[in-house]
Amino acid sequence: MSGPSRLQHLPSSVEKAEALYQQRGQLKEEQLMKKIQKLVGEEEKLRMPIAQGLPWTTDEPKCLIKPPVKKNTIPIDLKLHSDIRAMERARFAHQVAEKGRLIKQNKMERERQQKLEEEEEIKRLRKELIPKAQLMPYFDRPFVPRRLKKQPTVPREPKFCIPRHKTIKCCRMSCNDMSGPSQLQHLPSSIEKAEALYKNRILQ
Repeated sequence: MSGPSRLQHLPSSVEKAEALYQQRGQLKEEQLMKKIQKLVGEEEKLRMPIAQGLPWTTDEPKCLIKPPVKKNTIPIDLKLHSDIRAMERARFAHQVAEKGRLIKQNKMERERQQKLEEEEEIKRLRKELIPKAQLMPYFDRPFVPRRLKKQPTVPREPKFCIPRHKTIKCCRMSCNDMSGPSQLQHLPSSIEKAEALYKNRILQ
């Protein structure tokens, strides 16, 4: 076949395809419309209530048995730990106050008993006392205080001296700290000087 013959057959195939597409589209639209109408009809039927007629019989209609009803739930009284602690604390505070009151009452009772015993003792002693006459003062020879002839005390200067055992101990420690033969040679002389000083202080 040549080129012109092919161009002549091209429009016919395109037209066939368009016609086929149109047919399919029409079928789809028809199916959709039918489906929508069916749904609308079902909804309308559901909206219309239908009363149920009594059965064709002379017997009275039976009453349906009601299902068993559950009992009402009884609320439980909650016991909080803080409430329990508050009650225990109040009980303890009451016990402490009662104990303090009893201690105070016992103390007052002991003081009252002690006071009564002291009064009884004073009464008993007054009964046992023997009254004695008091001497009259000498009005013609009144008492005149005299000046003392004792000389006042002369203060002495305190003597601060180091005990002998402490001086010897200090000398020994200082000698041990020193090093060298020359320093060890002067050790006896230093001890003798300390002893002489101590004796002089004692003699003073």
